[in-house]
Amino acid sequence: MNSHRRIAGAVVLCTSLAGVGTAAHAQGSVTLYGIVDSGILYTSKTLNPATGQNAGHQLSVITGGLSPSVFGLKGTEDLGGGFHAIFNLESGINLANGGVADSNGNFFGRQAWVGLTSDMGTVKAGLQYSPFALSLIASDPRNVSFFGSGVPIYIGGVFVTGIFNSNAISYSSPTIAGLQGSAMLALGGTAGDFQAGRQYSARLSYKLGQLVIDAAMYSGNPGGTAASTPTPSTVAFSGRTIGASYRFDSLTVRLLFVNYKIAGSFDNRVYGGGFSYEVTPTVNVDAGVWATSDGNDTSNHSIMAATGLTYSLSKSTACYGQFGFVNNHGAMNTGLSTNGALMGVRGSTLGADVGIRHLF
Repeated sequence: MNSHRRIAGAVVLCTSLAGVGTAAHAQGSVTLYGIVDSGILYTSKTLNPATGQNAGHQLSVITGGLSPSVFGLKGTEDLGGGFHAIFNLESGINLANGGVADSNGNFFGRQAWVGLTSDMGTVKAGLQYSPFALSLIASDPRNVSFFGSGVPIYIGGVFVTGIFNSNAISYSSPTIAGLQGSAMLALGGTAGDFQAGRQYSARLSYKLGQLVIDAAMYSGNPGGTAASTPTPSTVAFSGRTIGASYRFDSLTVRLLFVNYKIAGSFDNRVYGGGFSYEVTPTVNVDAGVWATSDGNDTSNHSIMAATGLTYSLSKSTACYGQFGFVNNHGAMNTGLSTNGALMGVRGSTLGADVGIRHLF
C-alpha cells in the first residue's frame, strides 16, 4: 500500500515539475534572425588605395548590396510587474568569402547587449547602436541602402565610430504625446583615463500623424579599449543631425542635414533628400540626392544621386537593382557603395548593382 502511495506521489510531483518548467519556458523566448544579401557591383572608376588615383572600372561580387548580411539572437523574459529582461547578439557576415563584415571586425561586432524594459523606458548595457546612428537610420532618404545613400558617406568618413559603440550604457524613454528621447554614454574602459574612448550621444524624435522629426548629436574621443577593434570605432569626431519624413499613403518623403566634424581634418556638411514609393505591394522604387561640402575648405565637395527598384518575390525574399552617380571635387572622396566602393576618386563615377536579399 505504501509503495503504491509513493509511486502516485512521484507521478504527481513529476507532473507538477513539468508544468512549472513549461510555464517558465512560456515566459521567455529566444529568436534566431538574419539577413543574407549578395549582389554584383559595377563602377566606372575605382580607387587605387596605393596611389589615390583611378584604377579603372570594376565588376565584382559583393556582400550587402542593399543591406548588411547578418545573423543574430535576441530574447526576452517576463520578470513580472511590467518588467522584461532583453538581450541581443548580432554578427555581420561576408557572403563573398564567409568572413566577418559590416561590423567592428569582431564576431558579435554589431550588437552585444543586455537590458531591462518596462513602461518607464529601456536600459541597455554593452555594444550597441548610438542614438545618433539610429536617428540617421530613421531619416535616410533611401532607407540606408548600402549603395547610393548616406551610409557610404558616413562610413567613408569615420568608419564605424558612433554606429557600434563598445562599453556603452543607454536609456530610451517611453513615447509621450509623440515625443521620445534617448541618451548613451560609452566608457572608454582604460584605467586611469576616463576620457580615452569616451563617447556620448543623445536623440529626440517627435511624431505627429504621418510627420516625424528626428534630431541627434554625438561626441567621441579616440583611444580606449575599443580602439583595438579590427575596424576603427573610436575616431574622434562630433556629429549633429536633424531630419524629417512625411508619409502620403504609398509615398514617403525624407529630408535631412548631417554634420560630421573631425578636428584638423574635415567639417563635412551633408544635405540629403529623397523619396520611397510603393508602386504595388511587391514593387518599391526610391531615389535620393546628397550634397556634401567641407566647411574647412569649400573646394572639397561632392554630389551623389541614386535610385533603386526592389521586387519582392515573397515576404522574405526580394531582388533589387540600383543605379548611382557621384561627382567629387578637390579632396572629397565620396564612394557609391559601402561594400566594394567605399571611397571614390576625383571626377564623375557611375555605378550599379543587382542582387538578392533573403530575411529569416
